[in-house]
Amino acid sequence: MDSARKTTCLGRVASFVLNDHRYVLLGTSVVALIGMLLSSSPRSQMSFLAHYYTLELVMYYLLVLWLVISFAGLVVKLLHWNTYAEVSPFARTGVRHALRIGSYVVWAITLVLFIDRVVMGFVAAWVEATTSTSRPDNALASTLYMVWQGRDIFARGAMTTVGLALFGTIIAFVLAILLVFCRVQQIDRPDNDLTRFLKVVGGGFARFYSTIVRGTPMMVQGCIIYYGVFNLLRATTLSVTQINGIWTTFIAGLVTISLNSCAYMMEVLRGGIESVDPGQAEAARSLGLSQWQAMSKVVFPQGIKNAIPGLSNELVVNIKDSSVLSVIGTFDLMFASRTVAGIYYQNFQANLVAAVVYLMLTLIASHLLGMLARRLDVRPQPLMSTSDMPMPTAASQTAEEGRA
Repeated sequence: MDSARKTTCLGRVASFVLNDHRYVLLGTSVVALIGMLLSSSPRSQMSFLAHYYTLELVMYYLLVLWLVISFAGLVVKLLHWNTYAEVSPFARTGVRHALRIGSYVVWAITLVLFIDRVVMGFVAAWVEATTSTSRPDNALASTLYMVWQGRDIFARGAMTTVGLALFGTIIAFVLAILLVFCRVQQIDRPDNDLTRFLKVVGGGFARFYSTIVRGTPMMVQGCIIYYGVFNLLRATTLSVTQINGIWTTFIAGLVTISLNSCAYMMEVLRGGIESVDPGQAEAARSLGLSQWQAMSKVVFPQGIKNAIPGLSNELVVNIKDSSVLSVIGTFDLMFASRTVAGIYYQNFQANLVAAVVYLMLTLIASHLLGMLARRLDVRPQPLMSTSDMPMPTAASQTAEEGRA
């Protein structure tokens, strides 16, 4: 299925590139304008077009020529709106073919200018940043200098973020399975009084837990968990140093993410279970299975599969939401960016670097989760906030209520 989908996609791209179509003037004009802007931008020290001024001038005027031709085509279109295909010279087969060939030239020129200005400019800034003994004045080189000098800090923060999100999601999944089992339990006729009491208490606790956790921000939860446990340990004979060695900010952050994500995962799982046809459970009971056997062997496997997109998306959400844990001193990526910003007094650039790293982490996680979803034959979800994401079952709507 994946190979067929890739073949179809490549076929469409090839058809778009190799065939004549009516949008070649309009679309390539935008490319030509970008090329002109790149040509007008300053050159870097590693620019390979710096010694070929005449060639770049010719390239620039070729882009201008394309814009002139496109403007002429637009004027003809406006003057002959209803009869453009019959009277316009730009609609003739030979002219359309020539325009397509010309569009290749425009794209090639713009690509060369992009490499010369953007790619070589980035390389020059990186060389300057890694060889300079002080922070350069150039904005890009200054940002790269901060990244290079603070690479150990950023790497430690990124690893902590990944660890918190990964292990927190796994722990939350295990806890969510236990809570959703308590949540969906129903009193059965053969149950004795103790079993009925445990089912009522377990279901009530699961609903109460979900309401409290999903109704309060993770930042507040992190502060309550960290300082609450810290104050409990202070009541013992342990010193502050000993407490900090036992109750670290990383453990507090992991507990916070696990408990917070557990509530959302529980609702996603509940929705996935409720989306299973009730006839499945009834058929299992009619075959002599108990309620526990019917749930564990028939309903739960199908419900978990239905909930995989929502469950896997929690990893992406936890990567981003772990940034709030810096408020309790967890050395995550956000805390690392604040540390670097405090060293160089550059808050904007440090946070920009953190945003790029967060984006890379979420894109990688989303790609891996998409591969897992395709392997399990479920529809993956796009990378977006869970409050805006369409869910395949009722799980998602229930699970994401109150996250904002």
